[in-house]
Amino acid sequence: MLTIGSRGSQLALWQANWVKDQLAQRGVECRIEIIHTTGDKITDVPLSQVGSKGVFTKEIEEALLDSRIDLAVHSLKDMPTELPEGLTLAGIPVREDPRDALIGYTLRDLPRYAKVGTSSLRRTAQLRALRPDLQIESIRGNVDTRLRKHADKEYDAIVLAAAGLRRLGLAERITEYLDPEVMCPAVGQGALAIETRMDKGPGFMAARSLSDNRTAICVAAERALLESLGGGCQVPLGAHARKDNLLHIQAVVVAPDGTKAVRQKTTGDARQPEKLGARLAQMLLDHGAKEILSQVYGK
Repeated sequence: MLTIGSRGSQLALWQANWVKDQLAQRGVECRIEIIHTTGDKITDVPLSQVGSKGVFTKEIEEALLDSRIDLAVHSLKDMPTELPEGLTLAGIPVREDPRDALIGYTLRDLPRYAKVGTSSLRRTAQLRALRPDLQIESIRGNVDTRLRKHADKEYDAIVLAAAGLRRLGLAERITEYLDPEVMCPAVGQGALAIETRMDKGPGFMAARSLSDNRTAICVAAERALLESLGGGCQVPLGAHARKDNLLHIQAVVVAPDGTKAVRQKTTGDARQPEKLGARLAQMLLDHGAKEILSQVYGK
């Protein structure tokens, strides 16, 4: 029996159980072990100020390296582009809806000076660029906690990933899906990552059996862009790739105060997603993203 490592939130456990069920259908039996991460323990500070890559993955990766677990299920958007030596993303299952979702109002109908909750610097920056009048305030906690805070009128509206709401059966709470042209999602948003040891053992082979080629290609381009820009998970950068016969990718880098945004897009060969992501990163840098990122990184 294989052991799946997961965070303990309702959404993380839904994701781990989904992987468990998918593997069971393939004749692979698994159990789930809950692992508490740094990001779960620090709940009173905006994520952009925690200052550490991998805040939701480090302890789980240590369990993988110590062979205490065989697979780790993550939200791909939480994954740093650089993994610890000996580990790999062996499986990228089919992606859920990658868009952000607004709860409470549509963007057009949000009252002036409305209070909007989000823990993401990317969302904050894009909201400020779209609606400078809004009061953007940090909100932490799992999906249920954030929805409760909205229901209790602590916020006029909140922004969450549509994928998490849909997975938890809460899609009816969504007031508006935000198109990537309006609010560009996080790199990898909506996709799961199954991380294993790079040993081609049972965990690796099980994860690989769940991988979806179209999703893997799209997120490879997005993650290559992020890596080329030197970004971690908490950078005011959005990226979204989609594949038909070609691979299409768009991205935006926004100043934290929303006063400047650099948006670019490109299309290319789907067989070379990393090259396409790197090309788009250079286009962003050439059009002014370098100054914004230098401000964020404090350089």
